[in-house]
Amino acid sequence: MNIDQRIEALTMNLELLTRDIHDLQGVVKDLANFTKDVAVGTARLLVAVEAHEQRISDLEGKQPQ
Repeated sequence: MNIDQRIEALTMNLELLTRDIHDLQGVVKDLANFTKDVAVGTARLLVAVEAHEQRISDLEGKQPQ
């Protein structure tokens, strides 16, 4: 393998690596958005659970003993 072939192979590998990094950045961005969506959904679910727990506590407190 002569120097020109090596440079061409290195250039090709660099181009492939650059493309892979670009693709990986997209995956990471998608994962970050998914994680954010899960966090927001979990927070909303927590609010709903706390509201239900409060309603149950209120009902239990109003029942005759």
